[in-house]
Amino acid sequence: MIVLLRTVFILVSAFSVFIYFLEISIKTAIIFGIFSAVISLLLIIGIEYVSHTFSSKRLFAIIIGLLAGLILSHMIVLALPTIPFTLSPISLRIISAIIYYIISFSVMLFFVINYEDIAILDKIIPGKIEEGTDSEISYKILDTSVIIDGRISDICETGFLEGILVIPNFVLHELQMIADSADPIKRNRGRRGLDILNKMEKDNIIMLKISDVDFPEIDEVDSKLVKLASVMNAKVITNDFNLNKVAEFHGVSVLNINKLASALKPVVLTGEEMLVHLVKEGKDSNQAIGYLEDGTMIVVENGRRKLNEKATVVITSVLQTTAGRMLFSKLKDENK
Repeated sequence: MIVLLRTVFILVSAFSVFIYFLEISIKTAIIFGIFSAVISLLLIIGIEYVSHTFSSKRLFAIIIGLLAGLILSHMIVLALPTIPFTLSPISLRIISAIIYYIISFSVMLFFVINYEDIAILDKIIPGKIEEGTDSEISYKILDTSVIIDGRISDICETGFLEGILVIPNFVLHELQMIADSADPIKRNRGRRGLDILNKMEKDNIIMLKISDVDFPEIDEVDSKLVKLASVMNAKVITNDFNLNKVAEFHGVSVLNINKLASALKPVVLTGEEMLVHLVKEGKDSNQAIGYLEDGTMIVVENGRRKLNEKATVVITSVLQTTAGRMLFSKLKDENK
């Protein structure tokens, strides 16, 4: 619908200008019609950029403050002739212009600074998601890795996420490029990401919003994500370790899916016994590696002789990192 409205606005603007200048010549009408379409496009881009940069309540505060300032300054200007001073018409116009400028700007600035405390703005634009709650709508931006990962869809179904999920167009473009890759592995990953988005949109569990805001001066997608999150005052949802660090460095809040998964894993204590299938050799001599059902890697000392077998192990230590959790253990029969 938004794309349709944009297209109609540009076409109607161009056609109206074309008809207006058609009386002069067809060439002039075409030139000014194209010029009108470009101006309309730039106007749309400017409006959408401002809408993502400022909250609706703050924009209304600017408008109402400006109107209130103009009304107040106009009343003062109307009262100027009653002041018992002899002023020339030029001086009167200069003083009036100064009054309009200073009063209007001061009142508008007052409204902008104190917009959260002005009750009339709450009646025009309530900053609430639903009746009886005080939480403002929050935006969360998805990056490419978390879309391909797919767990974001399951998290949304649980109801733990609220607000609006934002999918930037440059992320969709990157996802499309991955889906069109000549590498079959990358191509499958890209198509999986697109399937996840389609599923989330059809399920309609949480609101999805496509953002057209772009930063042409920035080449890297991760940098664009951080910039967009900073502009929209939004959080970034990712499972990319590097993006996590860059976003935190720029003061952008991050929701890391891997951290969430690690936090939800069952607590494993030192000395606990468990049955593990040893599937491959470790880096050090005689080490073997297995995996728990939740994907946690467990390193077994002197377990190479049990390779490709199930063995009962005893946990000796737990290493928690930002990338996940790693368990170290030894074979139970070594304690005997």
